[in-house]
Amino acid sequence: MSAPHAGDPKPPVRWGTHFFLATFAVATLFPVLWVVKMAFRPEQTFATGLNPLPTQLSLQNFRDLFAAPHFWQQMMNSVVVAAVTTAAGVFLACTAAYAFSRFRFPGRRAGLMAFLVTQMFPGTMMMIPLYHVLDQLGLLDHLAGLVLVYSTTAIPFCVFQLKGYFDTIPRDLEESALMDGASQFTIFWRIILPLSRPAIAVTALFSFMTAWNEYILAATFMSDEAAYTLPVQLQQYVGDYTTEWGHFAAGALLVSAPVMALFFLLQRHLVGGLTAGGVKG
Repeated sequence: MSAPHAGDPKPPVRWGTHFFLATFAVATLFPVLWVVKMAFRPEQTFATGLNPLPTQLSLQNFRDLFAAPHFWQQMMNSVVVAAVTTAAGVFLACTAAYAFSRFRFPGRRAGLMAFLVTQMFPGTMMMIPLYHVLDQLGLLDHLAGLVLVYSTTAIPFCVFQLKGYFDTIPRDLEESALMDGASQFTIFWRIILPLSRPAIAVTALFSFMTAWNEYILAATFMSDEAAYTLPVQLQQYVGDYTTEWGHFAAGALLVSAPVMALFFLLQRHLVGGLTAGGVKG
């Protein structure tokens, strides 16, 4: 057994740290385990007691969800809206952020300030004018209307996030490529974007989560049950006098699963280096 290093903490300190981290992890996971417990209980009553582990396992709540009218259509609605919003948000944010980062043009400062001002107001504040715009365009009860609204909400934040990242990429890379005869598009496509994978991954995750989890605007702009997204459908299990907790918990797990899967899929890029390997000293 190797001897402990001189800088290692003493055993009591190390045990205290582990105990604190374990306690914090349990406190964080406790509500999640409770939701899992109610999802696998056949009853629709609220689970009482301090034990967060399920005492009985049943898939009845999930079967009821899958058999509900329009469930698979609503699932597809959420997937389409989130995917298109993510693709549009990442594409437009990348091109706009690169232009703001590298080029100097009239209106550049005003454009950045306009993006910043849009972040000062919550989406619910713009609900009435957005409803009027979608009504005039005939996009109420249409997925294209939700994509338009979600994209305008996510793009300003994504532009600021990517611009800050592009500013950190050394210009020497682009100057060397220009001397070698590369075009501006080639530099953007083959140099800037590959080096920006961590920031693009975060931007894509933010755009996806914004569209996937949003409820208020979707419930306002969608009145046809077949056009609902999953968060809107989940609210239908919460009534004025009774709540179907089992169905609600099962639906919450289904809604959370794609976000967790996307996070684990992108985690390699999320923790990637800034421009590691881009410039050799």
